[in-house]
Amino acid sequence: MRIASVLLPMPLPEAFDYAEPEGMALQVGDQVAAPLGPRLIRGVVSALRDGTGGNRPLKPIDHRIDDPPLPATTLAFVEWAARYAAEGPGQPLAMALRGLRAPRPKPERVVVATGASPARMTPARERVLAAATAQALPPPRLAEAAGVSSGVIKGLVDEGCLAIEEREAERSRPVLDASPHHDRLNPGQAAAAAALVARLDAGGFSATLLDGVTGSGKTEVYLEAAAHALHREPEAQVLILLPEIALTQAVIARVADRFGAAPGEWHSAVAPPRRRILWEEVAAGRTRIVVGARSALFLPFRKLALIVVDEEHDSSFKQEEGFIYQGRDLAVARAHLEGCSVLLASATPSLETLWNARQNRYGWLRLAARHGAATLPDVSLVDLRETPPERDCWLSPPLVAAMAQTLAKGEQTLLFLNRRGYAPVVLCKACGERLTAPDTDSWLVEHRYTGRLVCHLTGFSMPKPDRCPHCGAKDSLISIGPGVERVEEEARSRFPDARIAVFSSDTVTSGQSARELVEAMERGEIDILVATQAAAKGHNFPGLTLVGVVDADLGLRGGDLRAGERTFQLLAQAGGRAGRADRPGRVLMQTWAPEHPVMQALAAGDRDGFVETEMELRQLSGLPPFGRLAAVVLSGPDAAQLEAFAREMAAAAPNAEGVEIFGPADAPLSLIRGRRRKRFLVRADRTVDLSAYMAAWRARVKPRGALRVTIDIDPYSFL
Repeated sequence: MRIASVLLPMPLPEAFDYAEPEGMALQVGDQVAAPLGPRLIRGVVSALRDGTGGNRPLKPIDHRIDDPPLPATTLAFVEWAARYAAEGPGQPLAMALRGLRAPRPKPERVVVATGASPARMTPARERVLAAATAQALPPPRLAEAAGVSSGVIKGLVDEGCLAIEEREAERSRPVLDASPHHDRLNPGQAAAAAALVARLDAGGFSATLLDGVTGSGKTEVYLEAAAHALHREPEAQVLILLPEIALTQAVIARVADRFGAAPGEWHSAVAPPRRRILWEEVAAGRTRIVVGARSALFLPFRKLALIVVDEEHDSSFKQEEGFIYQGRDLAVARAHLEGCSVLLASATPSLETLWNARQNRYGWLRLAARHGAATLPDVSLVDLRETPPERDCWLSPPLVAAMAQTLAKGEQTLLFLNRRGYAPVVLCKACGERLTAPDTDSWLVEHRYTGRLVCHLTGFSMPKPDRCPHCGAKDSLISIGPGVERVEEEARSRFPDARIAVFSSDTVTSGQSARELVEAMERGEIDILVATQAAAKGHNFPGLTLVGVVDADLGLRGGDLRAGERTFQLLAQAGGRAGRADRPGRVLMQTWAPEHPVMQALAAGDRDGFVETEMELRQLSGLPPFGRLAAVVLSGPDAAQLEAFAREMAAAAPNAEGVEIFGPADAPLSLIRGRRRKRFLVRADRTVDLSAYMAAWRARVKPRGALRVTIDIDPYSFL
């Protein structure tokens, strides 16, 4: 008898042991149905060992599931990710099996020719029979191919000349054009591509930073490297990770144009049946290029040759709920386990990645100039203390004048404000009450398009009332501050003849709508685009020459240690949308603090100076990349019980050299969905195995009842 250790996609601390039934001949990676209580649960065999002489009865595995086994490297990645996050392996395994949650797509109904001839032949019937003989097609497509109505096809079916059959959709391996396109690259791009190709040819693991200014053509460089990887190895697969669904659509189109076939697409907007098909196609090796969000890292690749993390600095690569992880870091880990190359691309690399490049842990390739005749835009600061907007307005006179000049020249403007909705705060002028979501500290945001107040943290939504819910005063609710909807309202009032659109996750709700808006902007059908960060990165708008940043100081507020870094990255990326073609661009940043080091660095285009200053501050404090951080969030419905548990947790912290613990303290958002929250922050030297330390600390304390403990390695949110 053999014993099979089975990982289950549930929040369990380890694999469970089962007896292997005689003759089943399991292998590591096989998917099985294992009994857990009264249910059968899908699991993955993680180990097999001899069970001779065992003294405990084990439940037998019920049966092997007829789905592709999990490749050894994918299973190793799942287990590594669990240890890194100080979690059990069930949560990352659930992500690795996510594509199998949906049932297989239903068979397709197609029309086939039976060989019988109709009693009366007509030209239309003849065309239908010829088309059906050549290829089995669904009825609507057959009617379209033959240029007839559905009635003609129905008549032939009734006569027995055609038959309806159900068939599984054919899955063929797309033919990719992976031939080199060196002639399309400028000298700087060609040199970077050659260096990447050399790393691919050397084999084994390598990590490289592709550091290029906005508009320098980083995408063309990494697509050339991907083409080489696919050309040199017939079974090779490439994964391209992107931070935003809107950006995904543009890159998918470029990949399809470069390789002559659409890549596999993996993100939350993809329908579950399509996700299942892609999971199976990746496992079979038929899908060779995948473009997707961070969770695509958990797909069952058979032979990964290259992972690309585009816009590697972007905070969207951080998963904040459920299984918490940093996609960029896990991409490097997966490449190491696969023995393949990973490429991190950005115009504003994260400090962690820059530090690794400076330490020669990563290769470092630079693109210092924009592609073709395009040049970097001029950046100017608008001091709102000297030229403030008019009362109840948000656009300063210098920005309004620049917009008028841009419109007069037939060019486009981007107004950037990273705040959704109409107004971020709604309060009562009678009693001063700020409206918040029920059982949550988060303020309600007014969305005037829908007439609703929305909590962006919990998703709570309600119609905007005509009375204050607190004091009952009628018509007393006023909107404070601007969101993109309010900026659009002002732009329309100032430029009534301009074609204006809003680009945010509220107005662009699917990949298709994102693609349509981006294409309209590219065609010049929009004069003024009011946008959040959804439009601030990766897009190429040839007619865009002016970027106006409505509130440049927004990201500098609060106690986030990355506030300066994030603000610099986001505003540099937003400004980088201007002047990407043959017309020069300019950027106007409205700020109340033009003397701030971040604003000065942006105005001077001095990224290196900003990085040096930020690195010095981080080094003095022992913060990333010179140290490591972890957060512990405790939550529960009862404040007194939570306070007692927080003290118990603090007392149980292991003693270790090079580790500092701060807290417990109330979280800035101390109430979410009726649960009180306390936080610890842990700082450790780089020599400390922080994941192991956090796992050991968690093991010392068992939360009771409704209490919960969440660990976040390398936190990005401090709320």
